[in-house]
Amino acid sequence: MAAGKPTSTDSLSFCLVQLTAAAGEGLGGGKVTATNETPLGRALLALRTRHVKASGGIERFRARGGLRLLLALLRRAAAAGPAPSQAGPGSAPSSVESAAVAGSTLSSGPAPTNSAAAPSPPARLRKTLDLALSILANCCTEGACRAEVRRLGGIFSLGAVPLLVESLTACQDSQCLQSVVRALRNLADSPQHRLALAQQGAVRPLAELLASAPDPALTLALVRALLELSRGCSRACAEQLSLGGGLGPLVSLASDPKRVVREATILILANLCAQGLVRPALGNAGGVEVLLSELRWRRGPSGSGPASQQPLVRAVCLLCREAINRARLRDAGGLELLMGLLQDPHSSAWHPHVVAALVGFLYDTGALGRLQALGLVPLLAGQLCGEAGNEEEEGREAASWDFPEERTPERAEAGSFRSLRSWLISEGYAAGPGDISPDWSPERCPSLQSELSEPVEPASPAPCPTSQRTPRTLRTPGRSPSTEEPWGREGPALLLLSRFSQAPDPSGALVTSPALCGLLAYVTGAPGPPCPRALRILARLTCNPACLEAFVRSYGAALLRAWLVLGVAPDDWPALRARPAQCSQHRELGEMLLQNLTVQAESPFGVGALTHLLLSGSPEDRVACALTLPFICRKPSLWRRLLLDQGGLRLLLSALTRPAPHPLFLFFAADSLSCLQGLVSPAAGPALPPAIPLKLDPPSPCLYEHLLGPAPIPAPDLHFLLDSGLQLPAQRAASATASPFFRALLAGSFAEAQMDLVPLRGLSPSAAWPILHHLHGCRGCGAALGPVPPPGQPLLGSEAEEALEAAGRFLLPGLEEELEEAVGYIHLGPQGGPESVSEVFRLGRPRLAVHCARWTLEPGQCPRKRALALMGLVEAAGEEAGPLTEALLAVVTG
Repeated sequence: MAAGKPTSTDSLSFCLVQLTAAAGEGLGGGKVTATNETPLGRALLALRTRHVKASGGIERFRARGGLRLLLALLRRAAAAGPAPSQAGPGSAPSSVESAAVAGSTLSSGPAPTNSAAAPSPPARLRKTLDLALSILANCCTEGACRAEVRRLGGIFSLGAVPLLVESLTACQDSQCLQSVVRALRNLADSPQHRLALAQQGAVRPLAELLASAPDPALTLALVRALLELSRGCSRACAEQLSLGGGLGPLVSLASDPKRVVREATILILANLCAQGLVRPALGNAGGVEVLLSELRWRRGPSGSGPASQQPLVRAVCLLCREAINRARLRDAGGLELLMGLLQDPHSSAWHPHVVAALVGFLYDTGALGRLQALGLVPLLAGQLCGEAGNEEEEGREAASWDFPEERTPERAEAGSFRSLRSWLISEGYAAGPGDISPDWSPERCPSLQSELSEPVEPASPAPCPTSQRTPRTLRTPGRSPSTEEPWGREGPALLLLSRFSQAPDPSGALVTSPALCGLLAYVTGAPGPPCPRALRILARLTCNPACLEAFVRSYGAALLRAWLVLGVAPDDWPALRARPAQCSQHRELGEMLLQNLTVQAESPFGVGALTHLLLSGSPEDRVACALTLPFICRKPSLWRRLLLDQGGLRLLLSALTRPAPHPLFLFFAADSLSCLQGLVSPAAGPALPPAIPLKLDPPSPCLYEHLLGPAPIPAPDLHFLLDSGLQLPAQRAASATASPFFRALLAGSFAEAQMDLVPLRGLSPSAAWPILHHLHGCRGCGAALGPVPPPGQPLLGSEAEEALEAAGRFLLPGLEEELEEAVGYIHLGPQGGPESVSEVFRLGRPRLAVHCARWTLEPGQCPRKRALALMGLVEAAGEEAGPLTEALLAVVTG
């Protein structure tokens, strides 16, 4: 009715009085007139047309308790009669629009689950509901009123869902249908409400309407409603949407010219992928190609950001759980798309989910070959030691639908990887052939069957620090609980790597530096005992003859020894990095793996392969072979022939001063030379801490000091004059017999033979001191130690170098040797370090170079110090590698 002039009976007070009476006494009083103008009806009409629409009217209505009375009236109306069985074209829109807006205030109370039609209530009750819901909807446009309604407990569904569902089938008017669809969309404002709507059959009529090719406006309303209803898609929602024939229309609408329709439809398809029961049908309808195409576009240069890609990535990963969709995804370029995600550092949050999805291709030989060619193996190895992230919650409905009749009745653990574990156990990785489809049967891949059935030794506890996070376990059918394997974030990557390792020749993919580094980092850095599958992968590779040459070429054997036996990883070199204490289990594992390689190397095939590499390989391969041989060869006839007789050792030594082919090359080389020295001289005894490399005899009596006293006997007959003006006493006869130089100088035809004060140019007092002692017969009196600076100070330019140069100039080889021994005693002794070795080598003395090499390769020397010393020697040698090569060769060969 038209709004006329307000009367006293239409005042707000009058309206509140009528609401109070109706809420307290029910709706039974009053007589229905031809115009249906009962007092309550007039009050509701006045509230709707005047009071709540007036400026500040909603606030006044709320302040005077109107919302509480209105909610009480609605509850009374709900108890007075069921929802109407049908909605006519004239009355349905207003009531459903009211329910649509008021839906945001629905409580989570129980909702009726029976969608059957109920008897129609009286017309007056229907109009009361219509007006009351309309008033509530208008009030709830303000935030304060919405909060008040929720505080007061909201309203229950009031039987509105069956009314709306029936209206979808009974009504033919597009405007009316749009109102009903909007109402359902607004009612789907929470997971509880979405589930209640799906359980009451609200989804199927929407799907049927969508399949009937409605007009564009209704289509938009339908896809928006289905988008809301499919959020966190429930099983009931997916079933109804599929049974209603909505999958095909949704796939068609994914190419709709309207952007809003297209984007909403694609999100609906992505949401549906959370339910395994609908994914095969979705793939048959073309959903795989649609989702892949959209994800590919969003990842392109003109696409959107990572946030919009997330639901599509999740959907594509879930589609990999059914064989039929995997085939479609593979043919549509999905493998390349998934690999692009793995290679993108900006998509690191999705990497574990992508790896878990790729497990679905475990028995697809063609797909695995393509993934390997795209570089999957090093990416998998890099995933082993990733930080654990938040696992996405997935219900058991997300598991594969390839075997729906065998679904385990227990409730699956939450989390994407726990769901994957459940999937692997129950649907595709059981030992019996009846449990696995022909396309996935391990019988078609015997090596895979052995992987799933091979016994697993219980992992012994390691003394390494452990994390508080207990690793989950994967139980293989037929195994006892004591042999369960850890199944954490790294489980999918390890399973795929294990599959690759069972190929006849896995060397090209797995025996590479990135792959081995990833496996070793996981084995040595896992918070608890590593998964036995990782240990089996390493053992399988080292036992495969086809991998021997790859282990040599890639320095894999040297890496195994450095990382596991010596405890030095690439990240630890050359700067020392804080790491947990080395575990004895790691050392035992490394020795076992090297022993496996030794068995291969000493077999007839291995001997031929190593000989070919050393004699006919590329320069890089020859160097790698020479370096690796001491680690994996124990037969003297073999290593002597290859390293000593055929020049392998010289080849390795000559490569030290060239650009390093591996970050740990000098570390490997130092370790290799030390091992070879042990093979050449096995009687050197047990490895002990390095001792003083040069033995000085006990100090002997000094024969020169008697010339320094106040009354020397015999008296000196000669003095040497230094540049500083210092005069040093001497005996002419003793000095002349010390060397040919002084014999010619003091007893020959030179003028100095007649002089009592003979100048010695270019000598400091400290450098001249050991020379004077040596001229007078002192041997080992300690004078040679005087000019040698302490460790840590440079030797080049020091008085020790000056004394050595003077000893050579004065033809005093005995003094040179004594001075060199003094330098070695101080700088290559217990207090010396790797930096001292390079300082001594820089003096350019052949004997000192040998002493430096001996200190470097000393049995029992710390591997890190040995490598640092060799690195210093190489740097000091520069381009002149000859002296260093000869010194190392002399020490190694004894």
